Amino acid sequence: MAIVQLKDICKQFDGGEANAVDHFDLTTRDGEFVVLVGPSGCGKTTTMRMIAGLEEISKGELWIGDRNVDGIPAKDRDIAMVFQSYALYPHMSVRENMAFSLKLKKRPKAEITKAVNDAAEILGIQNLLDRKPKALSGGQRQRVALGRAIVRQPQVFLMDEPLSNLDAKMRVEMRAEIVKLHRKLGVTTFYVTHDQVEAMTMGQRIVVMRDGYIQQIDAPNALYERPVNMFVAGFIGTPSMNFLKARVDDASQRLIGEGFSIAMEKAHETALANHLGREVWAGVRPEHLDLVTDANAGTTDNQLTGTVEVIEPLGAVTIVQVRVGEHIVTAELDSHTSLAMGDPAALTCDSHKLHLFDAASEKTLLETSDSGKRTTGDAKTTTA
Repeated sequence: MAIVQLKDICKQFDGGEANAVDHFDLTTRDGEFVVLVGPSGCGKTTTMRMIAGLEEISKGELWIGDRNVDGIPAKDRDIAMVFQSYALYPHMSVRENMAFSLKLKKRPKAEITKAVNDAAEILGIQNLLDRKPKALSGGQRQRVALGRAIVRQPQVFLMDEPLSNLDAKMRVEMRAEIVKLHRKLGVTTFYVTHDQVEAMTMGQRIVVMRDGYIQQIDAPNALYERPVNMFVAGFIGTPSMNFLKARVDDASQRLIGEGFSIAMEKAHETALANHLGREVWAGVRPEHLDLVTDANAGTTDNQLTGTVEVIEPLGAVTIVQVRVGEHIVTAELDSHTSLAMGDPAALTCDSHKLHLFDAASEKTLLETSDSGKRTTGDAKTTTA
């Protein structure tokens, strides 16, 4: 196990006008599971490759444990990688694939046998050791790839989208297996994914990236509840957060926009003290919207009214998209909703769950966690 420190890391490729990774600063805890998440091209895999020693660092320092590993070859960094591609040798058995790196290091035969058997037991693949990769399912091949990394007993695991080739059901099963495996081994792990559901369910801390910059580093619940800007707010959560351009009405103390009027809570009034009469972005998650019905019509406030454009029944819930003025608002409603496309609809939002963002900078106007404040990158603003 080891603490990994990335100190103001930058990466610029030859001929590039901008840094692929810019001022990346992070110190892990010993044995921590850290997820790098963001859209394609945000720099997460490049960061992983710099940790691995597969890419040179343009600027900054990288420490693994008490060693500065800048310039140290990948093979000497005491790390193990699991890639999107299983990269198993087709002519070797599972046992031979898992033992290969230890044979190259000329470890004693008894030590290799024990390491392979121990890893196979942890992963539940003892009965597969004599099979060739072609005789394995995708999930089994991924377990073998994990086993090949485990036998090395590294200080750090690096996993670059290892579940991308699996079907949806197998991905859910394998991410649970990886979390259990991490708990058992306690090895510091970096995990790269573009899937925010994977990030939220697996990471102890999550690094949200965009355009090479860190946007926020935080625990999953903190990212969901206290995003530092609109990009993080929209990226974390499924379905994505709704954003409404609203004017802060200083007379009524409400957020006013075409098709909606939302009362402000005390925390909102404090945050908006310098925005009276100005426009802001109001963010509300689909799960914090409810349908106004005949039964609750007299008791609801904070209504958004419009026309139903899309209905997606998902069994337990129904996802409904309602056009409210110029905005499309997504709501997660009860599965028994009787709405049909083209129907008028009124939604009510939980104002306690409302997020507020500056119209120009798109940064939050509400209090965030300390870690979120410290780690926000100076990234480009996003468009809603």
